[in-house]
Amino acid sequence: QVQLVESGGGLVQAGGSLRLSCVASGSISGISYMAWYRQAPGERRELVARCNNGGSTNYADSVKGRFTISRDNAKSMVYLQMNSLKPQDTAAYYCYANDYWGQGYWGQGTQVTVSS
Repeated sequence: QVQLVESGGGLVQAGGSLRLSCVASGSISGISYMAWYRQAPGERRELVARCNNGGSTNYADSVKGRFTISRDNAKSMVYLQMNSLKPQDTAAYYCYANDYWGQGYWGQGTQVTVSS
């Protein structure tokens, strides 16, 4: 089992920045990759960014060049640096971890609201 706790959400004006953090605990040695997802009201949850254990990353087209995912394996943390935020980035953001046996784990989510 893996437990995930996010922090860092909030209200920011368009063009501003926020950094989300997620700390993992439990069976962290079994984690194969970690990711950030988001879900806006009335929309389905979508992948924002993903980072595997080797450090390779991929991003949704809508956030490329503005968001950066990074991991600190020593601290069992994953971050999402969000720059040049837009109102359409408003959503609940969820930390996700996947283990080598295909089990997925979710954090409780943190709200990001971008005002125009």
